[in-house]
Amino acid sequence: MDPFALPPVAAVLGGAYHALMGLTHLLEPALGAAAAAAAVVAVTLAVRAALIPVGISQARAERTRVRLAPRIAELQRRHRKDPDALQRATMQLYADEGTTPLAGCLPMLLQAPVVGVIYAVFVHTEIAGGANALLGHTLFGVPLGASLVGMLSGGAPGVAAVAVLGGLVLAVALVSELSRRAALPGGALALPSASASGTGPAAGAPGMQRALGALQFVTAAVACFVPLAAGLYLLVTVAWTLVQRILLRRRYPLDTETPDRPGR
Repeated sequence: MDPFALPPVAAVLGGAYHALMGLTHLLEPALGAAAAAAAVVAVTLAVRAALIPVGISQARAERTRVRLAPRIAELQRRHRKDPDALQRATMQLYADEGTTPLAGCLPMLLQAPVVGVIYAVFVHTEIAGGANALLGHTLFGVPLGASLVGMLSGGAPGVAAVAVLGGLVLAVALVSELSRRAALPGGALALPSASASGTGPAAGAPGMQRALGALQFVTAAVACFVPLAAGLYLLVTVAWTLVQRILLRRRYPLDTETPDRPGR
């Protein structure tokens, strides 16, 4: 069952669609055929800006986890033969610090419906009982409803279409890789404060490195299959994530000594 077919969800989806098309019509006098693509970028930026508090919450939670990691490791060593005692001691540690192991997770889950609805506008061919007119608009002559895989499998695609769609996929992959490096203190974009601490995802969680490395390829692979409109959304999203990650890493460096305080 398509969750977007449920009346309440369909109503929200239709409202988001009409708002996007309204912005497109508003931009058309200035941008012409590129108005729809510009509207996609503008709406994506607006959504990411509204979700800045979520990013801050996640950055603070990540710093707390890194700061507490040595103490948790000590508890694991001390209570390695008593799982119940380890759980109690760990929960007490988090309670003393005024946080929980799931800090940062709830805001991330709360953003999912918002992101899901916006993304659905870019991939559904029918919305609000009619065809999705957004996907009929073009960018550099390429329909926003076209995908790289669809173009390649549909015959002999034009050079311009392959250049636009292929370039977008490569851009998503490149920015995703830069974002991954920004998240890992050992990477090329690592900040001195994080690198010097010897902590964080790169130093403390090799599995996280592999997960982030795989995620960049998944995002680029998805961009190959989704419509150009959704690909633009992905590109703007990963670019925003890169900039936000760098700025928040400076504001909330991953070290083991700086305590978390409200408002920091």
